[in-house]
Amino acid sequence: MKSLQRRETRDAWLMMLPALVVLLVIAVYPILRTFWLSLHEMVLTDPGSGYPFVGLKNYTDIFRDARAGASIVFTFKFTIATVVLELIVGFAAALIMNKTFKGRGLVRAAILIPWAIPTTVSALMWKFIYNDQYGLFNDVLYRLGLIDGYKAWLATEGGTFMALVIADVWKTAPFMALLILAGLQMIPGDLYESAKIDGANSFQAFVKITLPMVRSTVLVALLFRTIDAFRVFDLVSVMTGGANGSESVSLYAYAHLMKFLNFGYGSAISVLIFLFVFGISLIYMKSIGKDLAS
Repeated sequence: MKSLQRRETRDAWLMMLPALVVLLVIAVYPILRTFWLSLHEMVLTDPGSGYPFVGLKNYTDIFRDARAGASIVFTFKFTIATVVLELIVGFAAALIMNKTFKGRGLVRAAILIPWAIPTTVSALMWKFIYNDQYGLFNDVLYRLGLIDGYKAWLATEGGTFMALVIADVWKTAPFMALLILAGLQMIPGDLYESAKIDGANSFQAFVKITLPMVRSTVLVALLFRTIDAFRVFDLVSVMTGGANGSESVSLYAYAHLMKFLNFGYGSAISVLIFLFVFGISLIYMKSIGKDLAS
């Protein structure tokens, strides 16, 4: 029996070996290489320096860099604002799509269109919408009498942040809705029938049945969206280019890596992003594990 188990274990590892090799090449090696670069002063515009080993100097420079600190603060604010709003909008949309009504299939298809549009395309679209001369956003607000004249929404820090949050929520709330809808459809209808017989109203059924039953699904959706929001790059790059305090930490890393060709400092920022994302993943995975265990 033990020899059979050892043979099955060996065969399992042999079957996983190709995938592990691919994972090692495309994931593990780049991470280790990036960490190695972060420990060196590697500026491609100064090849004569010899790229010396500087230890943790690049990391300490990050904490002394006001621009780096501002990008980290913006990234956290953006992540919190977008994920919270996407959860609210996505949950509401999922509840609507879970109902039985005429044209439900059309509504489900239509609500997923923003998510299907490439981020670069949607960012460019929203940039036109917020244009201070011919933008749709100004036109609608002006016709409703909410503003006296057209405003340059992307010219101020507050306006820029609001514009980015709205654009991101519009783009990715359907993804949240899709995952939550899958969780809602897994809830047995008998539970609601029993609750109705026991005298529970709709709100009580939502709190006592719906929320607990979709908790794991919501946590998974939050995990994906939090990681994605923290790594935001293309939306900010296209809409604002990081102007008016809207530079994300990914955009800041890109600037040092591709514009300034400072691979050492840029790699240190990239490692910091990886650590943040890894920490976020651990927190969510621990919460998901506890929820499944209970």
